[in-house]
Amino acid sequence: MAKSVNPDAISILLANPSPDSPSVVPNDIVVQILDLKLFGNANKIMFVANDGKMKVRAILQSTYLSEVQSGNIQNLGLIRIDDYVVNHPGNEKYVIVTKCVVVSPALEAEIKAEGKMEESGIILKPKPEMAISNEVKSEGTGIILKPKQEMVVKSAAQIVHEQSGNMAPAARMAMTRRVHPLVSLNPYQGNWTIKVRVTGKGNMRTYKNARGEGCVFNVELTDEDGTQIQATMFNEAAKKFYDKFQLGKVYYISKGTLKVANKQFKTVQNDYEMTLNEYSEVEEASNEVTFIPETKFNFVPIDELGPYVNSKEIVDVIGVVQNVSPTMSIRRKINNETIPKREITIADESKKTVVVTLWNDLATTVGQELLDISDKSPVVAIKSLKVGDFQGVSLSTLSKSIIVVNPDTPESNKLRSWFDSEGKEASMASVGSGMITATNSVARSMYSDRVSLSHITQNQSLGEEKPVFFSIKGYISLIKPDQTMWYRACKTCNKKVTEAIGAGYWCEGCQKNDDQCSLRYIMVVKVADASGEAWVSVFNEQAEKIIGCSADELDILKSQEEGNDFQLKLKTATWVPHLFRVSVQLQEYMSEKRQRITARTVTPIDFAAESRFLLEDISKMKASQ
Repeated sequence: MAKSVNPDAISILLANPSPDSPSVVPNDIVVQILDLKLFGNANKIMFVANDGKMKVRAILQSTYLSEVQSGNIQNLGLIRIDDYVVNHPGNEKYVIVTKCVVVSPALEAEIKAEGKMEESGIILKPKPEMAISNEVKSEGTGIILKPKQEMVVKSAAQIVHEQSGNMAPAARMAMTRRVHPLVSLNPYQGNWTIKVRVTGKGNMRTYKNARGEGCVFNVELTDEDGTQIQATMFNEAAKKFYDKFQLGKVYYISKGTLKVANKQFKTVQNDYEMTLNEYSEVEEASNEVTFIPETKFNFVPIDELGPYVNSKEIVDVIGVVQNVSPTMSIRRKINNETIPKREITIADESKKTVVVTLWNDLATTVGQELLDISDKSPVVAIKSLKVGDFQGVSLSTLSKSIIVVNPDTPESNKLRSWFDSEGKEASMASVGSGMITATNSVARSMYSDRVSLSHITQNQSLGEEKPVFFSIKGYISLIKPDQTMWYRACKTCNKKVTEAIGAGYWCEGCQKNDDQCSLRYIMVVKVADASGEAWVSVFNEQAEKIIGCSADELDILKSQEEGNDFQLKLKTATWVPHLFRVSVQLQEYMSEKRQRITARTVTPIDFAAESRFLLEDISKMKASQ
């Protein structure tokens, strides 16, 4: 039987961008889904809503992710929108669909205005093999819809009048103002009210800058769908709301502002951050049924933790518990306070292990639970961990970290199946083994994040926001002998020196003259692998490993009359295999952005370790076939 869109559906949506309640939304807003795709680590669903005459971009709430993954909601299919909000970020309009019903599976083609018309409805038949039952044809409109469940429809005014009599202020706020999901908020939006749980609370901090002194604190808020946002309060707002916000409690919040999040300091997965001032409204949802937000994870495999070492980014991991230590006590130097700590070792399908340090209550509560069941090798999912460089790579909990033991999730079930079938007998290695500390004191693995040179050179957007790190295996194919290969450096601080007036060398950093200076490498070399080649900047420590001598020694060879030894030294350094840990960053030069690749660590190849790495890579490829 035929299914149809409402040719005026999008006009209805845009005409009433924020309906007071789902009960006032017309029951004939049927649209076709086009260009269905996942984005934002697959936690958000974007599509184009089409009614045959108009199109508008739309976002489907993450609660419908399982419907998309199961194929119930399909590209070219039809849905009826039962609740929504229209946002206006910049000049674009987005429909945030918070409630919908599937009307039809995928049709044969996109519905267009020139298609078959039947009164005000546009009719197209779905694919023959996808028959739909229980249809109802709307009289006089030509629109055929799936019936909604029968309900008594009341206006928003009736609902408020009947239910708000004895409600607390927070409940009245929820009834009189529409509660928006966090995913629908943006900086261009007007008034909104959100219902959120405080899932993280920072300490009150003081600051001092050119504008004076003040105080600040922030909270992490999570709504019913598991979407998170960070809210910050300064000065009067911080003093007003610090005691009001309690960890774990649910609140209605309105009259805040949003801005694009500073990626360097954000602690949650959200493009925006919220600011509350002294005029913002915060009411606790105390006299009603509250919710427990769904904990959403964005797991990082253990063997891919290297790039996060000592960075500001936090990570989520999942693993099988291999070992649990007893509780230990650590005394803080700053206040002489004693805090409990416990270490657990976890492993995943990469056959790598990592040590996770649990602090405070997590060490004594969940840590004790894990110790009691450690012989059963439980699976743990841990949210919000800091990655450190102890023993190469280590993880540490924060005050906002969440640990779920044996979660009922696809990732947990897959990991449990792997461990029971082969993991318990597999040989495990610490992810920190093979770590080399780079010049910036950041530990990186020479066997993680391995890519080819073409992966870097063909992705010109790499490093646009911040440097990204990779490991490569390659050969030095060319060292230009006529380039400036070193600079004169201070023997104390290694900074560049200039010739002083009269004699000696002046160091701006040390603010002193010195009779002598040293030479330090700063050069570029061409590195090649099987996929291509690229110019790589190399500094002193790395260049010494490549050339095989110091810059002072190479300068002596170059100053000889014939210079044959100098040329031979450079030639000997070429076509020798090395492992490189490189950073990639876009830099602007002469109004043009260029990719700069810098060697942070250079090591000779350990052929035994390299063979193990290649064998593991081959095993992974076979398993994926």
